[in-house]
Amino acid sequence: MDARAADFYAEMDERRSVRAFSPDPVPKRLIELAIQTASTAPSGAHQQPWTFVAVGDPDTKHRIRVAAEAEERRSYESRMSEEWLDALAFIGTGWQKPYLETAPWLVVLFEQVHGTFPDGSHRKHYYARESVGIAAGVFVTAIQHMGLATLTHTPSPMGFLTQILERPRSERPVVLFPVGYPADDATVPDLQRKPLEEIAVFDPPLADPDADE
Repeated sequence: MDARAADFYAEMDERRSVRAFSPDPVPKRLIELAIQTASTAPSGAHQQPWTFVAVGDPDTKHRIRVAAEAEERRSYESRMSEEWLDALAFIGTGWQKPYLETAPWLVVLFEQVHGTFPDGSHRKHYYARESVGIAAGVFVTAIQHMGLATLTHTPSPMGFLTQILERPRSERPVVLFPVGYPADDATVPDLQRKPLEEIAVFDPPLADPDADE
């Protein structure tokens, strides 16, 4: 178990958000498996309050890019604080999002704010946002495990995705995932993740391996 856990951690520690994708096609079956894997996430009352919309059509991807860049440009030029922009500076992001057309797939994750009973009345969903957040993490993990790359893109506001993809008002877009192979010349920041002692607290405390027995 220790070896399996260590191997999986090493695999996931190599994960990086990619913003330069190859146009090489990705089999639809891989996207199906990633979505099916994400659907194994726990959810409140097992209501599974998520919808994944996978887009491979070039025209639809172009429309999404145009709308996303319009919102992103407004954000970078007027909505985002200087502190926020400074925090993003080392990544080198901007309002331009060419990968929304280059990546062979765009997968949009929607939160089902409520369900519907057979008579048309609303069915309350419990912990929908938390459940969708967990499913998003499992999706990212599945993409990494199969050797593909993705990015959690969250343009704000995201209502244009509801309109372009013709989703019902009962669904709210949460994350847009470009999915594909990294471009041959793709680069990513040399990130350093926080060590275990900065992100975890154990009760009782972990023994100090360097302490005298």
